[in-house]
Amino acid sequence: MTTATARAATASLSVAPSGPGSDHWVATWTSMPQLTEASNMPPAPYTQGNHVMANTTLRQTIHVSIGGSRFRLHLNNIFGGAALPITAASIAIPAGGAAGVSAIQAASAKIVTFGGQKAVTVPAGKESISDPLYLNVASGSNLTVTLYLAAGQASNHITSHPGSRTTSYLAQGNHLTDTTLANATPVEHWYFLSGLDVWAPAHAGAVVMLGDSLTDGRGSTTNGNDRWPDDLFARLQKHSATADVAVANQAAGGNAVLSGGLGPTALSRFDRDVLGQSGVKWLIVFEGVNDLGVNGSPTTVNALIAAYQQFITKAHAAGIKVIGATITPFGGNSYDDPAGTHEAARQTVNSWIRTSHQFDAVADFDQAVRDPANPRRLQPIYDSGDHLHLNPAGYHSLANALPYTLFTQ
Repeated sequence: MTTATARAATASLSVAPSGPGSDHWVATWTSMPQLTEASNMPPAPYTQGNHVMANTTLRQTIHVSIGGSRFRLHLNNIFGGAALPITAASIAIPAGGAAGVSAIQAASAKIVTFGGQKAVTVPAGKESISDPLYLNVASGSNLTVTLYLAAGQASNHITSHPGSRTTSYLAQGNHLTDTTLANATPVEHWYFLSGLDVWAPAHAGAVVMLGDSLTDGRGSTTNGNDRWPDDLFARLQKHSATADVAVANQAAGGNAVLSGGLGPTALSRFDRDVLGQSGVKWLIVFEGVNDLGVNGSPTTVNALIAAYQQFITKAHAAGIKVIGATITPFGGNSYDDPAGTHEAARQTVNSWIRTSHQFDAVADFDQAVRDPANPRRLQPIYDSGDHLHLNPAGYHSLANALPYTLFTQ
């Protein structure tokens, strides 16, 4: 058998269902897809009326959690108003291994295929998963994904993740495997990417974070990968027992659990963003501040608790352990109403999280970052300035509030 034939045989085996104790696919990077708001669309000339990214190269950086040698890429058109025609795609190591750079290590570039073809058209409302990609990638590394769209997408309803906290680049023309992108336009959004899976040992698994801007990383450093899920992954890497735990950040700024907010609610996206991910063993639920900050009524409190119970029931049915995180303070923010109703609602919800014993474990994020002298507010050293979102030191404190032993069970 030739090397090429052997590789093809391996690829065909890799997509077969795995049995107990077998290697399996694990989500090693994710971004929650949502409909792109007008303010987050690609700038001109990459958006022209109802047409987006015609004759455009799009280069984006993703931060892999656990590494490996075989991967598959998810391209997403869930919210697209038309089919998404990808002319070609490649994956490579960024220059210097850095996040948010437009240059790649040319020798590392690999063409991505879909059913053996370089081009793929992702139907509206769907996603496409690539053939297995063979590339040696260390845990905690950055990867560059480059897409070329010849025709572009014939709609200004497109799928993205606006809060990437990572710089992407747009360039006119086909520069799929160019080492550098000359005269590229930087944007701080991810477009069309929703996941990267790694073929991993049976004991490996992913922890999914279901959350809002506090998990998406508002207040963290652009291209710094210092959101609290990133910090947690770095901690888990220090222990051999948790070195194969991947982190899948399924959060979005402005997201709500029940209604309103930005993007689909946590209730409506749970099956896709949690149960639909590969190799999930744990779930951390840290969401609800946008619900309580808008309407901290007893009705909202009861509905939020009922939603948590739904998450727990569904996750347990899928064999996933669930960690509940208390909601952090927002005193001094516009969410903190003068009557104190929203703060009282936060305290009620947090009390239920701590004492109901319905979660498999509790992460007391509130305690980790609140001001001991004024518990309804964040500690000043952790406050990004808006009295709601944390700075990198605050996110580091959240990560430290999760014992690594939770992920050895």
